[in-house]
Amino acid sequence: MPRSKKFRRARLIVIVLVVLLVAGAGYGGYRGVAAVRASFPEVDGSVKVAGMSAPVDVKRDANGIPQLYADTSEDLFRAQGYVQAQDRFWEMDVRRHITAGRLSEMFGDGQVETDSMIRTMGWRQVAQKEFDTVLGADTKKNLQAYADGVNAWLTEHPGGSGASMEYGLLGVVNGDYKPEQWTPVDSVAWLKAMAWDLSGNLQEEIDRSLLAQDFSPEKIAELYPDYPYARNGTIVKTGAVNGTSYKPADGSAPAAPGAAGSGTAQGAVATSALLKGVTDRIDALPELLGRNGQGIGSNSWVVAGSHTTTGKPLLANDPHLGPGLPSVWYQMGLHCRTVSATCQYDVSGFTFAGMPGVVIGHNKDIAWGFTNLGADVTDLFLEKVTGPETYLVDGKEMKFELRKETIKVAGGEDRTITVRTTATGAPLISDPSTEQQNVGKFAPNGASAPDRGTGGYGVALQWTALIPGRTMDAVFALDRAKNWDDFQKAAADFTVPAQNLVYADAKNIGYQAPGYIPVRGKGDGRYPAPGWDSAYQWKKDPVPFSAMPWSLNPSSGYIVTANQAVVDPTYKYALTSDWEYGTRAKEITDQLEARLKNNGKISPDDMQDMQLDNTSILAKTLVPMLLKVEVDDPYVREAQDLLKDWNYHQDADSAAAAYYNGVWRQLLTLAFGQKFPADLRAEENCLLVRQQIDPTRPDSKSKIVTECGTRDPGKAQPDGGDRWTEVVRQQLEKPDSGWWTYIDSQHKEQKGLDNLLREAMTNARQELTSLLTKDITTWSWGRLHKLELRERTMGSDSSSIASGVVHQLLNRGPYRLSGGSAAVDAAGWNAAAGYQVDWIPSMRMVVDLNDLDASRWIIVGGASGHAFHDNYNDQTDLWLKGKLLNWSFSPDAVEKATKHRLTLTG
Repeated sequence: MPRSKKFRRARLIVIVLVVLLVAGAGYGGYRGVAAVRASFPEVDGSVKVAGMSAPVDVKRDANGIPQLYADTSEDLFRAQGYVQAQDRFWEMDVRRHITAGRLSEMFGDGQVETDSMIRTMGWRQVAQKEFDTVLGADTKKNLQAYADGVNAWLTEHPGGSGASMEYGLLGVVNGDYKPEQWTPVDSVAWLKAMAWDLSGNLQEEIDRSLLAQDFSPEKIAELYPDYPYARNGTIVKTGAVNGTSYKPADGSAPAAPGAAGSGTAQGAVATSALLKGVTDRIDALPELLGRNGQGIGSNSWVVAGSHTTTGKPLLANDPHLGPGLPSVWYQMGLHCRTVSATCQYDVSGFTFAGMPGVVIGHNKDIAWGFTNLGADVTDLFLEKVTGPETYLVDGKEMKFELRKETIKVAGGEDRTITVRTTATGAPLISDPSTEQQNVGKFAPNGASAPDRGTGGYGVALQWTALIPGRTMDAVFALDRAKNWDDFQKAAADFTVPAQNLVYADAKNIGYQAPGYIPVRGKGDGRYPAPGWDSAYQWKKDPVPFSAMPWSLNPSSGYIVTANQAVVDPTYKYALTSDWEYGTRAKEITDQLEARLKNNGKISPDDMQDMQLDNTSILAKTLVPMLLKVEVDDPYVREAQDLLKDWNYHQDADSAAAAYYNGVWRQLLTLAFGQKFPADLRAEENCLLVRQQIDPTRPDSKSKIVTECGTRDPGKAQPDGGDRWTEVVRQQLEKPDSGWWTYIDSQHKEQKGLDNLLREAMTNARQELTSLLTKDITTWSWGRLHKLELRERTMGSDSSSIASGVVHQLLNRGPYRLSGGSAAVDAAGWNAAAGYQVDWIPSMRMVVDLNDLDASRWIIVGGASGHAFHDNYNDQTDLWLKGKLLNWSFSPDAVEKATKHRLTLTG
């Protein structure tokens, strides 16, 4: 629906105001600069915060990273809420509107579809149930104290006045908007956003079904090959599950004493249009942490003290998430002056603005890190809808649970939607925002499908995050944990998103897989299941936590997690079939082994250096094959020669890396992208295809037409991620594979691996010439592989208040990056769309259990959410160079690093 004239006019006013602000600042305009600086946080002196029982000290270093010191837990979290609001309240406010499905109240009718999808899933309702009925009393106290702190800050900025530049811009287009008081549920709801962006294989489930339009199950299996267990290994050696108890089989030893604490594509062809609609709705959701689905990953590893130069364990972590500003992470320390029953925390690390506690980091006794487990925690169910309020299960009509949701729209009329939910708690996500969808004509056929009725078919989403859980309890429990036993007890409550947790204390290293993992009846989650057959429903109880894999002090002396398979197929329960394929994990493991063999010990510098490894592992296989291909054209051969002495490092200044990745992109397009249905190809990817004039007649004549892709470029396939390295690796062993048949630049069909490689090198030479220059001596990977840090809370589409001028103020970059999608230094890019970086190591940390003050950390961006503040983007240049900041923890080290001191009094 088009935006109202009021909003269009107001958007022009915003542009004018921003131009004036830029002009004023550029020429030293006092008022423009003063207006922006007025929203900066007060970081020195003393302020009163209602509810404080005793003063809280806020010590900030030169990077604006706050360390808080209090006498009670409630004062500590009250101060955390106040300080985070100082730095990031606009971001917090937008985030809570996202998770509540209320963006339209801020930004108008351009956000109705987003709100509709999130309201349909009911993120806010589930968060409310968690707070009301599941979370522990201490957690609720901490959440309420945090909310009180946020609201104390908000009292100083009524209606958002003087809170940030963004509220000034929003006020021009939506003068009626006033931020509400913060509530504990606002914080809990953020966990649903985390879970959504880390929710496993939902997109793969859809993509496999869409591929079934054109490919046989055997061909689809080639595009989703089995995990290479023999080559890339698993996180832990698969132990035995006796009853409901997991027993490790990897040489695990007890905690050191004295330590400080094959599915089927049923109906996939006929339901392609329905699933395409679901994909469109999913694509409309904001990417709060990064690109949802397979391909995005993280690294963590921990090394035992017997293998380190410090004599104590070392732990590294670098989660790979979507880039943006403000940084997705917020660094801080939460310290009780005296740890006791009334004040239980002495912890430092990374958290999210709007959420109390520390998510990843260390306390005085233990350290921990996360990578995404990638468990299959989402299933789509095709539901046979028999009427507006009924659907079919086992031949019997069932009634949907109906819920009305009213979406308030700034500058427009309210919208009311009806949410339909099955008896299993799965909402129909195929219902559009304003009316029920009749998709009977797309319904699956076959003996197992019931006859079509007037209601058609719908798609319901079963997802573990829609079941109230205790993850918020787990966050606080991790922050308090003193030893391995405490750590495991905390992990037991970490239900969603399912993560790989690595652990270290002064004498032990460990691993634990937590999470609510469903146990299915029939089916394996690879394809949408028939909802009309109750045999496919989830079992009542998930995989017991006691049966989840873990490891403590393995004989190897190290543990690596990089989204690879946790266990092999002999494990009793099905965690997923869509693991990452282990390329990064194998490289990290090989580097650890090599360093231990050559040097005997791993140093903190080694840990940091390994995070920067940008080697292309597949290039070691593919480049020799490319060099063997005979190329007659000297223009192409000149580029081919770049690969002769290449060391496979994807450095930003490498011409060979630029050409190799160009060839990789063209190879994927020729071998796979050309053959994919439009539903999977990028919007600008148009192909000439032969189409029957009358599809209902087999003998109908055909014609050549242009068919363009329909998918958002950032989510198109083949994306070139780790799965594609395995697909190509396996197909390279088959020179006569059907995937090597392609259409050349003359629109003629060609066959054979060598021919395709030659065509890929030719096309890459032409593409890089057009994007860079004809002179290959000027090429570099970084000129293609760029990172732009975009401000994500103002929106980027035409319905947003953020014009291009506004984003010029708020965005930073572009930056030229090393790395690649399947490298340890994972600067990911989508080969189906181009070379723009779309996910990165969002932070890096190395924790030294021998001396916590010798630990190191960094984020992309900075502590502040205020666009012109010194700490808005002050860490990015260091991050680009692979450097880390000193991470002070002890009172003396923090005091030494302190540049600003603020006291919060009652």
